[in-house]
Amino acid sequence: MNVKIQSIKFDADQKLIDFINNKLEKLHRFYDGIIGAEVFLKVENAQDTGNKTVEVKLLIPGNDLFVQRQARKFEEGVDECVDVLKRQVKKHKEKQRGL
Repeated sequence: MNVKIQSIKFDADQKLIDFINNKLEKLHRFYDGIIGAEVFLKVENAQDTGNKTVEVKLLIPGNDLFVQRQARKFEEGVDECVDVLKRQVKKHKEKQRGL
């Protein structure tokens, strides 16, 4: 899967990038038709505790899936996004089978 990661207002370290790639690769177990993913990491306001925003756009044929989460750490946000995407991918797969 082709994963594009963009960090806005900061530089993401390699450990975070590897973590994101590993999490997104696991989505292939649920649906083989995933083309790629675009991930946007943002730091909103330095004073807030939940200031990290993670946006993931999953590219699949016919319909792209999108989820956005705010968390205290990027890892927490990525975990939440992947959980939501799992449900969305399963729902998309069931809709395709029904057609």
